[in-house]
Amino acid sequence: MNPRSTATELAGRLWQAVTDGDEHAAVALARRSLADGVGEETLLLEVIAPVQRKVGAEWAADRISVAQEHAATAINERVVAFLAHHRTTEGDRAARRGRVTVSCIDGEWHALPARLVTEVLRLRGWQVDHLGAQTPTPHLVAHLHHTNPDAVLLSGSFPTHLPAAHAAITACQAVGVPVLAGGRAFGTDGRHALALGADRWAADARGAAAALDAGLARPLPAAVRQPVDDLPHLTDQEYTLVVRSRSDLVRQTLAGLEVRFPALRGYTRTQREHTAQDIGHIVDHLATALYMDDAEIFTVFLTWTADILTARHVPARSLLAGLDVLAGRLGDLPRAVRVIRQGTAALRDRPAPDPGTPA
Repeated sequence: MNPRSTATELAGRLWQAVTDGDEHAAVALARRSLADGVGEETLLLEVIAPVQRKVGAEWAADRISVAQEHAATAINERVVAFLAHHRTTEGDRAARRGRVTVSCIDGEWHALPARLVTEVLRLRGWQVDHLGAQTPTPHLVAHLHHTNPDAVLLSGSFPTHLPAAHAAITACQAVGVPVLAGGRAFGTDGRHALALGADRWAADARGAAAALDAGLARPLPAAVRQPVDDLPHLTDQEYTLVVRSRSDLVRQTLAGLEVRFPALRGYTRTQREHTAQDIGHIVDHLATALYMDDAEIFTVFLTWTADILTARHVPARSLLAGLDVLAGRLGDLPRAVRVIRQGTAALRDRPAPDPGTPA
């Protein structure tokens, strides 16, 4: 059996274990796979990683609950921990190619991608300080002063954390440590990482290892750059104004929706809270699109949200009404209005849902 089909088969069996909530079966599968000669890196990147991606996709499609998604993620984390602790011989620990720090952006709670990178780098001989989820930038920088690593690997899944990533990148470079960025937050092509001044970007753990092998030059310690140094469009203050008025925008948009989408008046308190949360996410992604001057951040989020609402039998057309209200509230901000109009067009051009499904 070729290695690819082996990994695919093992991923199917791990998926069954995590959806059954069977941690023991999942760890036993990893143990047997190692005994059968399956490489640890293969298990991390070709078995666990695709299963975790499927967990997210199944949640988005409303085929598993939030609780099931959390349980499955916890089991995958347990399997990764088993693999890490399986390395106990001196041979596993002897080779050291250098020292790096792996950390999530401040506010980023999805730590499994960063953990996968950490374990792959350790397998390849790097000493890794894994700082985990939601590491505040001042604490990250304090750690760098203490350890002086060869590089920081910064992980992020949600684009709304890009402003925080920008602060972390500039702060790390200011103390002379290069930054390698990775994760979906930085774009599938890494353009957001480069726009924020990161030294390199990697699409996955193997790409990160290759970048480290090639070497990252240390930046000269300097004063921390200001955001406008990398993103001069921020001088128009639109990003700042949207962030500062977030609460008012959510409240006003919710009130406007009651007029334009009468069904909202019959919502329960819980449904109204969820709607307010959704509006908050829309405002957050709008702000991020303004920060990066990239409307695609907003349009991708809107179409993803529409798909999730449709899967949950919530009329996605309510998004259009909400965007219209929001645009009216931001009429004095031309970039914001332009981004909202592009989002509206993306929703209108979105493929029609299956017959019988509310749109």
